[in-house]
Amino acid sequence: MIKLLLVEDDTNLSYIVHSGLQEIIGGYEVITAFNGKEGLEAWREHHPDIIISDIDMPVMDGFEMVRLIRETDGDTPILFASALTSPKDVRKGYDIGVNNYVKKPFIPDELDAHLHAILKMKEGTKSRDESGICRFGKYVLDAKQAFLLNNESGNKTTLTVREAQLLQLLAQNKGEVVNRETILNRFWNTDDDYFASRSLDVFITKLRKLFANDPQIDIVTKRGIGLSLVVNN
Repeated sequence: MIKLLLVEDDTNLSYIVHSGLQEIIGGYEVITAFNGKEGLEAWREHHPDIIISDIDMPVMDGFEMVRLIRETDGDTPILFASALTSPKDVRKGYDIGVNNYVKKPFIPDELDAHLHAILKMKEGTKSRDESGICRFGKYVLDAKQAFLLNNESGNKTTLTVREAQLLQLLAQNKGEVVNRETILNRFWNTDDDYFASRSLDVFITKLRKLFANDPQIDIVTKRGIGLSLVVNN
C-alpha cells in the first residue's frame, strides 16, 4: 500500500480525493494536512512514499513547504495539484524540486495514474543505474545524490531531482540525440503537450547555464528531433 500525504486546504476536495484514493484497489494510506505547516509536520512524522500538495494555502504555502522538505529530502516524489500553472509558477515549482504538476480539476482515477507513473519512474531510474554516477568532460554527475562536481575547480552544484535525472539521461547517451518525445514521456506524465514541452524547455535552459562558461560542453537541440549532450575534447 502506498503511503500518500495529501496537503490541501479545500476540505471538500480533500475529502473527495482522500475517499477516492482509498477506494482504489491496491490503494493508498492517505494522510491529510490542510496547509503547508501541517504538511511539513506530517512529512516528518509519517515519512510518506509520495506527496501531493496544493500551492496557494494559508499559514504556509506549497512552495515554502517543498523548499523546506527539499533541504534534507531530495528523494520523496512531490506533485503540485493546482490551478496555478503559469510559466512563472511552473518554473518556481521545478526550481525548488517538485517532480510534476497536476492541473485542477481532476478525479481520483486520473490522479492515481499520475502517482503510479511518478513512482514507476523513480523505481526505473534506480534499476537502470544504482550508483547514479556519470562522467563527462571535467564533470562528475551524481544523479542519486543530485549534485554536479567540477573536478578542476572543485565546485559542487546541487541540482533538483529532475534536473539530475534529465542530465543523467543525456550523459548516458553522450554524443547521441535523445528523442524529445522519449524525454517527455519519461519525465512528464500529462496529456497537456504544450505544458510538458514548455516545462522541458525550462529545464534545458537551466542545465545549459551550468556549462555556460565551459566551451567543451554543450546541450544541443536538434530541431524536430531531440537533444544531445556534446563533449568537445
